[in-house]
Amino acid sequence: MAHPFEQLDPARIVAAIEAQGFRTEGEPFALNSYENRVFLWRDDDNQRFIVKFYRPDRLEDAAILEEHAFVDELHAAGCPVNRLWRSESGETLHHHDGFRFAIFHFVSGQAPELDNPEHLFALGSTLGQMHAVARRSVFKHRSILRPHTIALESLESIRASHWLNARQRRAHEQISQTLLDMLPEKAWPDDAFQRVHGDCHLGNILGRESHFSLVDFDDCAMAPAVQDLWMLLTGEDEPSWQAQLAELIEGYEEHCSLDRRQLGWIEQLRTLRLVRYSAWLVERWSDPAFPRAFPWLASEHYWDQHIRTLEQQRVALSSPRWLA
Repeated sequence: MAHPFEQLDPARIVAAIEAQGFRTEGEPFALNSYENRVFLWRDDDNQRFIVKFYRPDRLEDAAILEEHAFVDELHAAGCPVNRLWRSESGETLHHHDGFRFAIFHFVSGQAPELDNPEHLFALGSTLGQMHAVARRSVFKHRSILRPHTIALESLESIRASHWLNARQRRAHEQISQTLLDMLPEKAWPDDAFQRVHGDCHLGNILGRESHFSLVDFDDCAMAPAVQDLWMLLTGEDEPSWQAQLAELIEGYEEHCSLDRRQLGWIEQLRTLRLVRYSAWLVERWSDPAFPRAFPWLASEHYWDQHIRTLEQQRVALSSPRWLA
C-alpha cells in the first residue's frame, strides 16, 4: 500500500496553504525532515513561512495542540522560538485532504558553533530562559521520557526486524540485555521531570552571533532538564567537555538553577538516543523517504558498527565521566 506521504505532492501542499487564505509564490521547498514533512514557502508579500505536515496516526490532536500551546507560552514570555501562525478563528492546527498541518513564522540564521564559548553561553541562556517558563506547568498529553521502557520497546523493534543476520542477532541480544539491566526502570525521581524541548540538536537551533532561537518542538516531552543540554556537549576529551559544560551552565543559571545530579544521567540519555535512532529507522522503513535517505541501513556494516557503539556505551555507563 502507498504511504500517506506519497500523496503529499506540491499541488496538495499549495492547496493546503492557500485554503488558509494565503497566496503562495513559487513551489514550496522541502526541508530536511523525515518524521514529518516540512516546507519553506513565500507568500505574495515575499514573507517566508514554514509549513509542517504531521505524520498521520503518530500523535493525537491533543498532543499536537499541547506542543502549540507550549510554543505560544514561550513566545509570550519572550523566549526566542519559531512562533505559530493563527487563522482568523485562532486555530493553529489545520486540516486538508486528510493531513494535519501547522504554519510557523520563518526563523533565519545558522547553527551555533559548539567550540565558541560565546555561543555556548548564549545557548545556555536561551535554554535556561525556556526552562524557567517550562517549569510553571506540566504536559498532560505528551510523552514521558523513561529510558528503560523506551529502550526496551526500541530494542524489541530491532529484534523483530529482518535487518540483522544470525551472528549480529546474537550479539545484539546480548548487548541489549546488558544495557537494559543498566537502565533502572525508575531512573529518576518524579520531581526531576519538567517540560523540555526534547530534541535540542544543532539542526533545531538557529541564530547569528550570540542570539539563538529554538525551533521544532515536535519531540517536546516530560523529562529531566539535562535532556536539553547534553547533546550540546561534544568535546572529545575531558578538559574540552568540561569547558563546554561550564559555559552552558553559566548561561543557563542566569535564569534558573540546574540540579547537578542530573549530569550523572547523561550516559543513560545517550544510550536511549542510540538505541532509539536505529529503531526509528527500522520502524519508518515503509515511508519511501527513508530508503532513499538511509540506504546504508540495509548493510551489514551499519549493524556491526551499531553493535560496537552499544558495546562502547556499556563501558560509558559503567564508568561515567567525571562530572564534579
